[in-house]
Amino acid sequence: MAKLLLGKEVTDALNANLQTRTAALREKGIVPTLGIIRVGADPSDLSYEKGATKRAELVGVDVKKFELPADATKEDVLSVIDQVNADDSIHGVLMFRPLPKHLKADQNEICNRLAPQKDVDCMTHLSNAGVFEGLNDLGLAPCTPSACMEILDYYGIDCKGKNAVVIGRSLVVGKPAAMMLMGKNATVTVCHTKTVNTAEICKGADIIVSAAGVLNSLTADYVRPGQVVIDVSINWDENKPNAKGGKGAIAGDAKFDEVAAIVDAITPVPGGVGSVTTSVLMKHVVEAAERA
Repeated sequence: MAKLLLGKEVTDALNANLQTRTAALREKGIVPTLGIIRVGADPSDLSYEKGATKRAELVGVDVKKFELPADATKEDVLSVIDQVNADDSIHGVLMFRPLPKHLKADQNEICNRLAPQKDVDCMTHLSNAGVFEGLNDLGLAPCTPSACMEILDYYGIDCKGKNAVVIGRSLVVGKPAAMMLMGKNATVTVCHTKTVNTAEICKGADIIVSAAGVLNSLTADYVRPGQVVIDVSINWDENKPNAKGGKGAIAGDAKFDEVAAIVDAITPVPGGVGSVTTSVLMKHVVEAAERA
């Protein structure tokens, strides 16, 4: 059975490190602060906001919330972004996306209004450029692929000279994960919906990062002994037993039991990558505060 790469262990270590760093900043009179911009009250946004606020409190980061109604205009949102850009006491900003449908056409303009140095979840074009150029001073990488790298680092998985396969090419996970693995000196192949023989390509990998977002898409046919699997996706499995004794629970891309029986190490879902992302968000706020 594969070693479980547990997010909790990574998160505990990250939180302890952040508590030390926020204390040092506060001694200098700097209170690391996250601004949260939310348009409307989507339940998943509210849930993430609650978790982020709790994590911020734990590590010593302050939170300022900017709540806009679901029917807010583009001008309303831009006005709030201008406000946080001008506020030196706010070091990092998280804006929930996607924005409501009536703002969809303006999302690029809205996202790029944010000052890149306050962009802690890579929503600006400049932050994305920073990831692709390996330059941290242009903003910060998205939290989810950063969480993947934190897990690899924590468990001492050296990427240098390894073959890594990333399944998925989104700007949120797949593409930045590929760049960050290259930054760790891995040789990277990106697979996607038009890739031929994905299973065969994956079998040749030392590290697989699966961000397909398709339940049970990573099966025994894709893996071999000796591999590390980072399962990024959060899918709903109607047949998976849940904590209440019934059926229906979240699951990753991997057909977990059969993949875990073959590979050397794997992140579980839940309890893997997702549980690290909120601490990474706080790490980015602290880094932005240290630079400021």
